[in-house]
Amino acid sequence: MIDLNADLGEGFGPWRLGDDLALLSIVTSANVACGFHAGDPLIMRRTCAGAVERGVTIGAQVSYRDLAGFGRREMDVAPDELTAEVLYQLAALDGIARAEGGRVRYVKPHGALYNRIVRDPVQAEAVAAAVRAYDPALPMLTLPGSVLHQVSGVTVVNEGFADRAYNPDGTLVSRREPGAVIEDEHRVAARATRMAVDGTVEAVDGTEVRVDPRSICVHGDTPGAVALARAVRTMLEHADIRLGPFA
Repeated sequence: MIDLNADLGEGFGPWRLGDDLALLSIVTSANVACGFHAGDPLIMRRTCAGAVERGVTIGAQVSYRDLAGFGRREMDVAPDELTAEVLYQLAALDGIARAEGGRVRYVKPHGALYNRIVRDPVQAEAVAAAVRAYDPALPMLTLPGSVLHQVSGVTVVNEGFADRAYNPDGTLVSRREPGAVIEDEHRVAARATRMAVDGTVEAVDGTEVRVDPRSICVHGDTPGAVALARAVRTMLEHADIRLGPFA
């Protein structure tokens, strides 16, 4: 079974980013923004309600406190401060999810924080400490080579990215680089299917990278995200891969 996740609830106030309701009809897990890089209480509530209504699992998409940069600017945050900020986001979203009849089932760091804790053991431990303090049973999504795998007391789940380019070492190509985001529907769907079937993805230099994902992400802010997600789901199902939440 493979989980299909997307980043949702990433609007702010009157501004909307992506079609959350359409994506909630396609994915099996929703990484809901918790207000630090995007989202606000009303958007969080509406997104959680939509997920519960459609049987989609809710995850907390925690991030640096960086609304202006959409959480994509790397920050040097003191470990105790980072732990507190992740705990704050996780508790807020879980409270809203519970009010709508659901609950947070996993944690996925967003943007720069996601990439930072792949290689930074100090920040990885700080994020994990927040999860342990709130609910140590909550699994965390990360890359297979992440140092988060070495942190004790947390469950780690491998994630693959259908619409992002990979470096040969298994990390994601920076969004500042051309070709970092893949927008072709067939290519994105084929990459997701290869990840699910073979556990591998082709890096930018043509080498094969092992990812062995339990969950595959299609970003909600990628141009044509709904069509991309639908193409991914369709090709996975045609490959006789069963879709369902990992958490």
